[in-house]
Amino acid sequence: MRRVYFLIPLLIHSYNYLSAQETKEYYIITLAFYNLENLFDTENDPLTFDDDRTPTGKYQWTEEKYRSKLINISTVISEIGRDLSGKPPILIGVCEIENRKVLEDLIAQKKLQTYNYGIIHLESPDRRGIDVALLYRKNVFTPTYYKNFELYLFNDQEPSIRIFTRDQLLVSGMLDGEKIHLIINHWPSRRGGEVQSRSKRIKAAQLNRRIIDSLFSSEPYAKIITMGDFNDDPTNISIKKHLKTLGKKDDVSMKELFNPMEKMHSKGIGTLAWRDGWNLFDQIILSSELLKRDFSSYRYYKAGVFNKSYLKQKEGQYNRYPFRFNTDSEEGYSDHFPVYVYLIKEKKD
Repeated sequence: MRRVYFLIPLLIHSYNYLSAQETKEYYIITLAFYNLENLFDTENDPLTFDDDRTPTGKYQWTEEKYRSKLINISTVISEIGRDLSGKPPILIGVCEIENRKVLEDLIAQKKLQTYNYGIIHLESPDRRGIDVALLYRKNVFTPTYYKNFELYLFNDQEPSIRIFTRDQLLVSGMLDGEKIHLIINHWPSRRGGEVQSRSKRIKAAQLNRRIIDSLFSSEPYAKIITMGDFNDDPTNISIKKHLKTLGKKDDVSMKELFNPMEKMHSKGIGTLAWRDGWNLFDQIILSSELLKRDFSSYRYYKAGVFNKSYLKQKEGQYNRYPFRFNTDSEEGYSDHFPVYVYLIKEKKD
């Protein structure tokens, strides 16, 4: 397989197993997640509530605006992780996309078309018609299995009425010859208030944990990454108690989950802003196998929020908030910043 990732020397001196003077070379790759904020095409789908995103709808969503959004989003994706890996992400989980067509149009953009991205997308029953999906570089990742897991929610007042929301997408495959499992999420929103909607995200967390435990039952040393817009912060009950994440890497034991975003959240770092406060809803969470100190295979190196200055509002009431796409000026990107992790593997002589 042709290696398309970037080889860099890293001086790692913070771990006990390396001396302060020891320098090693590693292959480094980027995995990312990005909420694309209503990436809809211009066609009216009679089966979903997409009327606002049509040429005659509320946002007068024309082909020109759609194409501008595609260009802007593709620019962001092309730059995530470049600081260290020198290339766009190998794997990118996305949410708030209408269908497969918008992803095909996205990866065909000039900034991405040379990287040979593939798409894994299955329709969800969400009433707005938005789904989750995975983009992957075909020459580095080979999918071997994928499945949607439905989240069953029902109206509190009328339990016979189902609330349709996004599925959770499991993708298993070979990452440069190493088996890995990814779960792409977009958990129920806080519509109606955080407390009133909390039970929905708890149920989403319970479903996510069942998927993970099922993987562990057949593969105890599984490399698992669950990523997404969880609509909760790393310290909320859905993440901490029901998904059962830990915020300190050294505390993580076999079959447990590490959330590198918890420390960022404690420092006030966020991926979206609301009413003068920051939330870190977008997270990438890793299983214990990715934390081992044996770098003969891919292991976790570090995580971050991709919040470059051009992704921020420059003035006014929303100064420094994510620069969301303006349908009048055709400028901006999304109301969320992307998140990413680096995985590294030691280069052998």
